[in-house]
Amino acid sequence: MTDKIFIQNLEVSCVIGTLLRERKKRQKVVIDLEFPAPIRKAARRDDLLDALNYQKIAEHATEFVAKSRFYLLETLAERLAQALLREFKLKSILLHISKPNAIRNAESVGVKIRRTLKKKSKR
Repeated sequence: MTDKIFIQNLEVSCVIGTLLRERKKRQKVVIDLEFPAPIRKAARRDDLLDALNYQKIAEHATEFVAKSRFYLLETLAERLAQALLREFKLKSILLHISKPNAIRNAESVGVKIRRTLKKKSKR
């Protein structure tokens, strides 16, 4: 499946960072998501039941991130990717999380990861 859905510039405030001042005040992170989706089937019937509900995916991501209290963007990205893969049974996800103004003279800093759903082994 090569068709994809993407969500860009999803802004969420959360506690993120290692410095004491970062632990006291919520900061904005910006999230971009991309994942394979059954576009043809949904388009053929024009029915949400055949589509991935990207509104629910965005809401789940927003709630997960808003409640999180990680020190590292790497941890936030990894945990969010795993949560979305499990919850929505996505085959894979490309996730980019950036933290605006984290570094002086830079627009933002961030991490980008690609993860796939791990299949359970039969034993």
